[in-house]
Amino acid sequence: MKKPLLTVKDIVQITGITTRTLHYYDKIDLFKPAHLTDNGYRLYDRSSLEKLQTILFLKEMDFSLKEIADILKLPKPDQRQLLKKHSQMLISRKQRLETIITALDEYVSGKDIYNLRIFNDSSILPLQEQYAHEAKFIYGETEEYQEFEGKLNKLSPGEKANLFSEFEQNMENVFKKMASCMHRPPSSDEVQQLISEWKSYMEESIVCDADMLTCIANTYKFDNRFKSYINQFSDEDLAEFLYDAIMHHTNMGLV
Repeated sequence: MKKPLLTVKDIVQITGITTRTLHYYDKIDLFKPAHLTDNGYRLYDRSSLEKLQTILFLKEMDFSLKEIADILKLPKPDQRQLLKKHSQMLISRKQRLETIITALDEYVSGKDIYNLRIFNDSSILPLQEQYAHEAKFIYGETEEYQEFEGKLNKLSPGEKANLFSEFEQNMENVFKKMASCMHRPPSSDEVQQLISEWKSYMEESIVCDADMLTCIANTYKFDNRFKSYINQFSDEDLAEFLYDAIMHHTNMGLV
């Protein structure tokens, strides 16, 4: 028959934790031995082992040692209620981790960061909103932007979401069509027709005069974020090609 009291060595063999951890739990008054011998040896009974296993369980549930100490002071019904709430938090964290893993896989496979939904359900604004704020910071004092903002303010949140989604899809479509024409000169009729189509989508939200088109062209060429986003639609430098095509459109007075 096994002895009724367990030594530190017994506890270590049963649970797999280290002697150092056991001593630390004793030091912070989280898990004390049931008895101390005259020689200072720690001894534990079966109820002590049950308490330690509960501590190890809660630690695996991602509670801090301070939180575990507080939980152990609660009545069992209160502990279960708290753990139910913790379960919901873990489910939310799991969903967040799945989003992060998906975004990471997409980014590694070559998808542009602009299209990743990594900041959804985060205190950080989605990149689309960050770009919108950045645009306001840069163009906010222009009459064209103020007119655009006035239109937006009249829309409901749902209408705004649909507008931006449709705009993004139109941009992707025209970029893909532009990529298939990169064997032609930027000044060719076919490419310039696509620039006119691209500009028509832009003008649904903002007036595209020569200065605005030049500014957008420069952004495509020199802003690495936009270059990366645009170049995902081609194996070549589509952003540079777009810059040349837009500048030809502007310089030829086709605005």
